[in-house]
Amino acid sequence: MYERLTLPVLPLREMVLFPGVSQPIGAGRPATLRAIEAALKSQSHLIFAVSQRENVDQVTPGILYTTGTIAKISQLQRGIGGVQLMLHGEVRGTALHYQDASGHLEAVVREAADLPPLDEQNQAFVALYREARERASDLGRKSGLPEDVVKQVLDGVTEPGRFADLVAGYLEIKPSDRQSLLETLGVEDRLRRVLVHVQRQIGMLDAQEDIKSQVQEELGERQREMYLREQLKAIHKELGEEEEAGDDDLKTRLKALELPEAARKEVDRELLRLERANKDSMEGQVIRTFLETVAELPWNQRSEESLDLERAATVLEEDHFGLQEVKDQVLEFLAVRKLRLETPGAQSKGNEDDKQAKGPILLFIGPPGVGKTSIAKSIARAMGRPYVRISLGGARDEADIRGHRRTYVGAMPGRIIQGMKQAGAKNPVFLLDEVDKLGVSFQGDPASALLEVLDPAQNDSFTDHYLGVPFDLSEVLFIATANFPQNIPGPLMDRMETVTFAGYTEREKQEIARRYLIPRQLQENGLTAEQLTITDDALQAVISSYTREAGVRQLEREIGKVGRKAARKIAGKEASIVNVTAADVPTLIGRPKVHPERKAGADDVGVATGMYYTPVGGDIMFVEASVMRGKGELTLTGQLGDVMKESARAAWTYAKSHADSLGIPEGRLQDSDVHVHVPAGAIPKDGPSAGVTMATALVSALSGRPARHDLAMTGEVTLRGKVLPIGGVKEKVLGAVRAGIQTIILPKENGRDLEDLPAEVRQTLDVHLVSDLGEVLSLALRGARFEAGHLVFEGDAPKEPKMVGR
Repeated sequence: MYERLTLPVLPLREMVLFPGVSQPIGAGRPATLRAIEAALKSQSHLIFAVSQRENVDQVTPGILYTTGTIAKISQLQRGIGGVQLMLHGEVRGTALHYQDASGHLEAVVREAADLPPLDEQNQAFVALYREARERASDLGRKSGLPEDVVKQVLDGVTEPGRFADLVAGYLEIKPSDRQSLLETLGVEDRLRRVLVHVQRQIGMLDAQEDIKSQVQEELGERQREMYLREQLKAIHKELGEEEEAGDDDLKTRLKALELPEAARKEVDRELLRLERANKDSMEGQVIRTFLETVAELPWNQRSEESLDLERAATVLEEDHFGLQEVKDQVLEFLAVRKLRLETPGAQSKGNEDDKQAKGPILLFIGPPGVGKTSIAKSIARAMGRPYVRISLGGARDEADIRGHRRTYVGAMPGRIIQGMKQAGAKNPVFLLDEVDKLGVSFQGDPASALLEVLDPAQNDSFTDHYLGVPFDLSEVLFIATANFPQNIPGPLMDRMETVTFAGYTEREKQEIARRYLIPRQLQENGLTAEQLTITDDALQAVISSYTREAGVRQLEREIGKVGRKAARKIAGKEASIVNVTAADVPTLIGRPKVHPERKAGADDVGVATGMYYTPVGGDIMFVEASVMRGKGELTLTGQLGDVMKESARAAWTYAKSHADSLGIPEGRLQDSDVHVHVPAGAIPKDGPSAGVTMATALVSALSGRPARHDLAMTGEVTLRGKVLPIGGVKEKVLGAVRAGIQTIILPKENGRDLEDLPAEVRQTLDVHLVSDLGEVLSLALRGARFEAGHLVFEGDAPKEPKMVGR
């Protein structure tokens, strides 16, 4: 009996020692070595072996369990890194407290005696004990131990508590579960827990054995099948029979192809590998897939082109209204192609002529819904070429363009080669949709992979990673589409010929709706032209009050909504014919959703009308300037960007430096603050083209002269008063016309941009081209004219502007 002992502490990491079990342990920590030396100096060689709660090197009483095993050191072997000792567990012990003793821990330990069952002869306990012994014997045999060894070990222990500790010492369970068993003093409870762990371990060993036998059976079956196939192959060879029809057909197709030299070498090499490889092996499947891909590609197949310029022009006119620049470029390409083929001696040149007739690379830029994608399909129809479209929006992997190398499982060609296989000819019209929405990730930059594809000097030898050999793309007519050119990398942009889609005017939208949208929506809604008619006024109301876009997608949705309302009325027998007028539109599709600006009702001091551009069309805006008492400061509001703020400050400086010639009273600038505001403050605004508008509003407010309400202007202004050119003239002017303004001021250098306007619009406009801010003011301010570099006012003296007190 161990009543109360003071013993050195041996901390155990990730293990638990049970009473009655001998276990080898390695020790190397200095404190542990000192504890072992202290135990060896005692006559009993006893030590308190207790498990750590955490696997750390620095041992403190707080990380040690209180229940451990009083053990005896039976053997010791010293080495370079520490000592190896054999511990034999004697009895359980409970540490009353831990203390430090000369660099190692000591524990005051008391024996923790087992709690025997109330009746050891109880049938339930006897059955539990017998079951535990039988299952432990089964576990030993399933673990691979000799049966006589298992019997000898188990028969050496007859006491139930000791038996439970012996089996627990050999179980493969977590350290926390072993510690829980050590802390279980009740013999019956401990025996039951050990039996559960034994049963679980037996179940796991049985499952492992089943899996092992299944794997061996499957491998054996595969090896047997492979052996039989090799035998069958040898028999066919001895009999001189042909190989499988599939492989024979593939070889025939490959030999019939007119492949370039590099491709022919690669195909021959892969065919030899296919003959040597097992047909059902993974390698054989990869090789066969590659060869089938090569066989399906159009190496020399060309579609017959239609070079009839009149037919091509008719097809383009049938499919799209407007877009004259695009149609002209397509017809020009066809004309060049036709003349090359008709040149004397062209037939003798053979393929050399085809190589010279490389396909152009076009980039269609414009807002959504203007027909960029659909015009590409019409081009293919007009030229008689196959049409292939791939969407690049969101693509972030270079392999999307160039494909995967064949070393990877599941490798496949890139989208370019897949598109060529789909086309079945080497001269299709190939649409690269949404090229401005390519992404960049750690998997590469697909936009950079397109550089070779879209370069006429390089794409005759485009190399896909999957093919590994050059493929000729020089005869492909590539067409790319984009909404925002600034998102396209410069080198890629440089390789393409840009065609700008500026959006449709209201008149063009009305014509498109009549020709295409209304007939299509009648068909989709099951209506006939007699059942539903939409007047021109109703169509104009839908265009101006329910859509705000450069294209016609939203317009088609609104027309479709009208068609569905009419279909419901006709299907419900409410009417047999529906005639939609402008007054019926709000009833059918709700209140107007768009509220465009209209020109002001009268001239006003300090209010000038400007024009601005958006991707969905142009519009007008009002710039307001107000004078108040102050110290000559300028305040800007209305969500203005940095460029517009700079334009306002430049106009303010110009007004201050030319006050005498602008009719601004002396002292006004020093005693007054000016507040410039652009309404719709929730909408961010930026751009240089509001410079002349801000200058006009400022001068009008400071001089007290009213600005014309029936005139709109645009242009950038310098500190010297020079008016510089801007962009988006067509959209801006059309926006002003929609607002009811016919008099327009434009920079002189933008005069050639007026050619983009429809003829019927140009005839109604009064356009003034200016190069100096003085000319702008003489036109915009009432009673003013520009003479000899000075602004001269006629009539009454200007009104004193109303001053707003601070």
